[in-house]
Amino acid sequence: MTKGILGKKVGMTQIFTEAGELIPVTVVEATPNVVLQVKTVETDGYNAVQVGFDDLRDVLSNKPAKGHVAKANTAPKRFIREFKN
Repeated sequence: MTKGILGKKVGMTQIFTEAGELIPVTVVEATPNVVLQVKTVETDGYNAVQVGFDDLRDVLSNKPAKGHVAKANTAPKRFIREFKN
């Protein structure tokens, strides 16, 4: 099964190893991810998990998006991505 998490890039920083080597690293803010839909071979023809994060104000979302997230009992999400198996 494919695993993934969504987040926002906050910035870059650096860390040092014990040998003194500098390693650049990315800082990612991983806010709570919500599973919006589970797709199966029987219903959709493939296996996948649809994940969303970062709540969106109701004014900025349309009626189909509100209906889609209502099935998951959550607020509309700014970013929705699908992880396929």
